[in-house]
Amino acid sequence: MIANADPKANLAPYADEVRAAIARVFESGRYILGPEVAAFEREFAAWLGSGYCCGVANGTDAVELALRAVGVRPGDGVVVPANTVSATIAAVVAAGGEPVVCDVEPDTMNLAPERLRALLESPGGATVRAVVPVHLYGHPCAMHELLRLAEERGLRVVEDCAQAHGASLGARKVGTWGHAAAFSFYPTKNLAALGDGGAVVTSDPEIAARVQALRQYGWQERYVSTGEGGRNSRLDELQAAVLRVRLLHLDGENRRRRVLAARYAAALAGCGLVLPPAPDGAVPVYHQYVVRTPGREALRLWLEERGIVAQALYPLPLHHQPAFARWAPAWALAQCERCCAEVLSLPVHPALTEADIDTVAGAVLDWVRADSKSSSR
Repeated sequence: MIANADPKANLAPYADEVRAAIARVFESGRYILGPEVAAFEREFAAWLGSGYCCGVANGTDAVELALRAVGVRPGDGVVVPANTVSATIAAVVAAGGEPVVCDVEPDTMNLAPERLRALLESPGGATVRAVVPVHLYGHPCAMHELLRLAEERGLRVVEDCAQAHGASLGARKVGTWGHAAAFSFYPTKNLAALGDGGAVVTSDPEIAARVQALRQYGWQERYVSTGEGGRNSRLDELQAAVLRVRLLHLDGENRRRRVLAARYAAALAGCGLVLPPAPDGAVPVYHQYVVRTPGREALRLWLEERGIVAQALYPLPLHHQPAFARWAPAWALAQCERCCAEVLSLPVHPALTEADIDTVAGAVLDWVRADSKSSSR
């Protein structure tokens, strides 16, 4: 079977290094916010080109705590794209914000600057105080344009980089553009722990200090909570030690993802599916290789019958989900709805071989030909 993500296979080349890192933590007797977390925070911030990194319990907490740290308060509007995972909007709600959903670009499927401008100039934009661009599927958002809009209106920007570790615009990595950024280290991510984990990254020392307090009961000194109360959201030493190992290999793994994505692009060119856009000043990391077709479900089942697991991420827009229906907008989100109805993620991860990619691409092309014959009858 060729699967969309295989955490065990991805980890296998570095298994001995990971076991040694775990043994090091076991022998140290330090398991929470110790030297491994501190070292990972320094190393990850330096790798990104940012000033500070604060490890937290997971990526959802990272978005929430970043929003709180940049100044989002109860009732503030926070813009999110409607085609992302529900964790993003759940984090906005947890931070006390009021989600304001926005449409996306038809090619990258990321937040559309022109739609954001229209939203901000409409009555629905009156309460907006922050924007959360999601670098979906590992493709960078149009940060130059989004930041220009944010600066014009005094908005705070928190990047959601859960799927984009190492993606960049030119030489500048995502996660270093906004006031803060949130990362997830869930086991299927490009930079993956053995369990949950996350981080907030910023170059603002005041924002970093707020996150450090918020992640541990609001403490600015031990056992004394001051200012706004926080809670328990800490990256543990075991996960930090594993992440330090994985970080050493991340550039190579991202390069491998780009090689496999290029092989898909060459094999599927002109087949009738909408393929990921060719980078224009952007360097994606292909957390997912997403194609689009109105026959998404038929293609998914065709591949499944041939031992290929492809997934629809994410099939239901946020404003159509019962938990978030109260924030459904009065304006149209045509691109989001079309994307959610058509997206299918083909397997792409460093453990796959060129032969695996050729097998998947061949199965996709067989479906295209079969579908074309069926439609012509």
